[in-house]
Amino acid sequence: MKLTKELKASIDDMDYETMLYKWRFYPSETDSIFEGESGDYFKDVMFKKKDNLPEGEAIKISKSVGWEK
Repeated sequence: MKLTKELKASIDDMDYETMLYKWRFYPSETDSIFEGESGDYFKDVMFKKKDNLPEGEAIKISKSVGWEK
């Protein structure tokens, strides 16, 4: 998906937990945010936000999000 100014702002406004939830549970074939330019941007922003969390916080969030919807 093309990375529009609006989509970029939407991705930038998401917190890490929201991004991780989408990453794990939104099917890529129905949510094209994970494809092309927007997918690359989403991934980069999500991992930067993860890296900026306090130590141990990413693990807490991961456990909170879980692996089953």
